[in-house]
Amino acid sequence: MADRTSSSFQLSGHKGRLVIIAALFCLGALGVWVLAGAGAQEPDPGGMPDANSPRVTVSHPIVRSIIEWDEYSGRFHATDSVEIRARVSGYLTEIAFRNGERVNTGDLLFRIDPRPFEAALDKVEADLAGAKARYETASKEVKRGEDLIKNATISREVQDRRVRDALLAEAAVLSAEASVADAKLNLDYTELRAPVSGYVSDYRVSIGNLVIADQTLLTTVISHEPIYFEFTISEADFLRYARVGRDHDRVVPIGIKLMDETDFNHEGVVSFIDNRLDPATGTMRVRAILENSDGLFVPEMFARVRVAASDRHDALLVEEGAVLTDQSSRFVWALDAEDKVVQKRVTLGPLIEGWRVIRDGLTADDRVVTKGVQFVQPGLKVMPKLETALPRAGASSLPGTSPRER
Repeated sequence: MADRTSSSFQLSGHKGRLVIIAALFCLGALGVWVLAGAGAQEPDPGGMPDANSPRVTVSHPIVRSIIEWDEYSGRFHATDSVEIRARVSGYLTEIAFRNGERVNTGDLLFRIDPRPFEAALDKVEADLAGAKARYETASKEVKRGEDLIKNATISREVQDRRVRDALLAEAAVLSAEASVADAKLNLDYTELRAPVSGYVSDYRVSIGNLVIADQTLLTTVISHEPIYFEFTISEADFLRYARVGRDHDRVVPIGIKLMDETDFNHEGVVSFIDNRLDPATGTMRVRAILENSDGLFVPEMFARVRVAASDRHDALLVEEGAVLTDQSSRFVWALDAEDKVVQKRVTLGPLIEGWRVIRDGLTADDRVVTKGVQFVQPGLKVMPKLETALPRAGASSLPGTSPRER
């Protein structure tokens, strides 16, 4: 019994020593933490950078020769679009094309029964022959009367009547000739030919149907080469373009991108700007012209167009990620000669494949923070790593692709 009590006492004493040792360890750790906290100080933004100073990547803005572009949406339109309607009434006897095929100027499309018009032509030609015969006889009578009047065989009154009859016969000849010309024209109109080269639509009237002059639509012909592309620009853009080209005539290049394409591979030029703003929308209609030898572009097809908004010029560019914003303006973080962070407010131009044009606020010698911008503040001394800013691989087209979305 005494041994059991002694063992319990020894065990309790051992546990007590462990508790005391753990408590002393905790108090020591707390003291070290307090001393460390008392000795710690806020980093001096203007002092030498230390291990706690942010590490940032900086680069100089790049200078590139660029053309700025604006981007719009629009549709293709045919340079020529003709509705084929008959000029004379009659029954359709022939359709000389296949639906949708390409036709050239002068190709036969339709034929109306020519027999009534041939008969009408024969009649007026016969009338013309009679009129000419009467005129010839009247002319001879006038000549004969000139000799008779000298001998006083006929009176002046009789001679005047002969002259009058000759003039009336001459007028009848002219009228008959006009009737013949009209009959020939109507006969020609029985053949309907393509007025322009292009693609013909399907025929709207079958053979045997009556065609009414100037009313019945037979088909349409639309030219495809060259082709127009029309779009609208805002009044502000129109003024900007007008000021750029105010002192000289400019050939304004454009690029076209179809809905399944990623680049503006199709080139053209602006050929027409309307002479008035649309009062309903406040926009100006603009037309460009493009070659279409392969027939890829079709009227009413939708596409995007980019328009040269400037002449080629040198511009300062920085990475888009370096440009920040506050409530009132855009800015970038830059470093001064002592590697301290300074805020520089900038005026922005268009975005060019991930690079932002800087119109004002920077020089080519500035060091702009491009990585680590979230860790800096004005006046903070940092540890910079200078990196050469280069366009991405294959971006040889960097100068000149700067769409402003419309």
